[in-house]
Amino acid sequence: MMFITVFILAYALFSLSAVLFPTDINYYTSLNKPAWSPPPKLFGIVWSIIYALISLSIAIVYTKTNGFQEASLANFVTLLINYIANQAFTFIEFNLKNLRLAFLDTVVVAFTSFLLIYFTLPYSKLAAWLLVPYLLWSCFAALLAWSIYQLNKDANRVY
Repeated sequence: MMFITVFILAYALFSLSAVLFPTDINYYTSLNKPAWSPPPKLFGIVWSIIYALISLSIAIVYTKTNGFQEASLANFVTLLINYIANQAFTFIEFNLKNLRLAFLDTVVVAFTSFLLIYFTLPYSKLAAWLLVPYLLWSCFAALLAWSIYQLNKDANRVY
């Protein structure tokens, strides 16, 4: 039962930014984007799947570490930093409209997702592998954020 509770709680927490800071679709569509940029609807679908995988990984680690009691501090701190950076992106991108800071935030998310895999591996190979799509998508998001920043930095759209 705790496995399901932890899964649902983690999924709800990772999904929180979409509720607190809705995507400004008009702003996003007005930005210059590279030709390889996915359609806006795809982001919600991909993030929903990735949040489910992250939540499953967290629930597995929770179970394997006696309710996180046996988890390393590095694992916990990395997860916390990753969570905060992940949640901050929507606010930075769509409320602050700061493309440079949004790019830097995606780099933090990508780097900490890599570290999460590393720190999760001792507890469960499956939990670590469940985070690989997150790492790949975060790296893609960082590249996309960099490209959008570069394409829009002369249009007075960034700070």
